[in-house]
Amino acid sequence: MATLELSLDETNAAPVRRKRRLGALFWVAIGWMVLVFAVAIFADLLPLPSPTDRDLLEGRGPIAAEHWLGTDGLGRDELSRLIYGARISLIVGLCAPMIGVTIGGALGILAGYFRGRFESIVVGSMDVLLAFPPLILALAVTAYLGQSIFNLTCILGVLGIPAFMRVARAATLTLARREFVIAAQALGATHARILLRELLPNVLLPLLAFFLLGVAVTIVVEGSLSFLGLGVPPPISSWGSMIGEGRESLDVAPMLAFIPAIAMFLTVLSFNLIGDTIRALTDPRQGAL
Repeated sequence: MATLELSLDETNAAPVRRKRRLGALFWVAIGWMVLVFAVAIFADLLPLPSPTDRDLLEGRGPIAAEHWLGTDGLGRDELSRLIYGARISLIVGLCAPMIGVTIGGALGILAGYFRGRFESIVVGSMDVLLAFPPLILALAVTAYLGQSIFNLTCILGVLGIPAFMRVARAATLTLARREFVIAAQALGATHARILLRELLPNVLLPLLAFFLLGVAVTIVVEGSLSFLGLGVPPPISSWGSMIGEGRESLDVAPMLAFIPAIAMFLTVLSFNLIGDTIRALTDPRQGAL
């Protein structure tokens, strides 16, 4: 009997250990993100030439001691442009979802808690915003307002509000019927206290996981707009604009397009892996299993 109980305990404990164990891909993704953030933040301190310095005599130059990744068609250092382009892609990729998670998260929590007419107004307005094709709307607004990092960040942030609102509202609808919320209401807690002390800490975890996925999507959208020439204005470089400029040299220097494309791919994949891991660790349904 004791043997049977021991085997059952070991069987039940094994999934818990597996659940808490983080895979090697997660740590590889963390390492890549640390590297990208480090070089982007300390780009000015690195011994790199200016990303805007041109030398037409060294256009599409090969890898050398002076240029570790060669030069582009205008003789600009490819490594320098890649690192400074990472700074632009990360700024837009992080700031735009912050707008979405702040506004959309607040609206979702309020709509899921108060319900009624306020919920109908919020959900209806978000449905109207979702009715417009996001990329086409971003192209139209960018073309009208002009190219700048601020305009691009605001546009992508507004487009992300409906998605964050839906995530926050779905989590709040589930939590609003839990025992700790009902107990707080029975004890006479105010709506502000329940929202800030009971609901917000529990909604932040799914919002954080979705925020990381939103960063990955925003980097891709920013790269697409820059590839089409409607992203950040030149001579500022981003990964998308580097891919667009390297497209003209695919027959003679394909690495000019492949290097920023690989950097964007690894960054987006890392954000997705980290976001999926956080979502899996904080998912109550998997915890119940």
